[in-house]
Amino acid sequence: MPDSAFGTLHVPDVPTVPEVPEVPNIADMPDMPQHWFAPSDAALCAIPIEDGQLWFAARPALPLPHAELMARLIAETPWRQDAIRVYGKTHLQPRLCCWYGDAGAAYSYSGLQLMPQPWTDLLAQVRSAIEAVCGHGFNSVLLNYYRNQSDSMGLHSDDEPELGREPLIASLSLGATRRFVLCHKTRPELARRQFDLENGNLLLMGGALQQHWLHGIHKQQRSVGPRLNLTFRQIIMKP
Repeated sequence: MPDSAFGTLHVPDVPTVPEVPEVPNIADMPDMPQHWFAPSDAALCAIPIEDGQLWFAARPALPLPHAELMARLIAETPWRQDAIRVYGKTHLQPRLCCWYGDAGAAYSYSGLQLMPQPWTDLLAQVRSAIEAVCGHGFNSVLLNYYRNQSDSMGLHSDDEPELGREPLIASLSLGATRRFVLCHKTRPELARRQFDLENGNLLLMGGALQQHWLHGIHKQQRSVGPRLNLTFRQIIMKP
């Protein structure tokens, strides 16, 4: 994604994530299995990956059952479909989005400049639950609503300057299973990583992952139902 003009940024120390057990025997697998096993489905497991860090929790504790949480978020969110500029061309995003966060947590990507909606009580509860799992605070969240198999997210990196050099980004999936794809930017010898994110799964991206990898959600031929994705972030705000 193109960089944004945000002036001088004051980057705090990179936060740490609690040590978690590694998933055995998958370091060389290009296709991640659909399930990983941790001491608890609510706990984070480390996924081995070169040039970055990934963690996964199958069923983190959330304030509501998955179906009820998804239905309320769909109904209560002021969704928008913005035009974005990618590789010199302008087109509508192939999904619906909404940006929430603390006052001043502005975010820019692909020619968009987003000012945050204030936290709702429900989103604040979800944020607290995700922070408890990750051991890290977040001041913003991007909601993406994939209405069916035709909605998608192109390959990209979340490397905007307001996120810092090595951001921690927690991605919560609700609803239909969609395939998450990772491609290394400069090392073609590394196999593409792809695996299915299911209802209630949490994926945590960190370290240098955004510097070295692209990630996205492709369109599908097979019919699938709606999916929500909530990506919690820590925006570095100007003093």
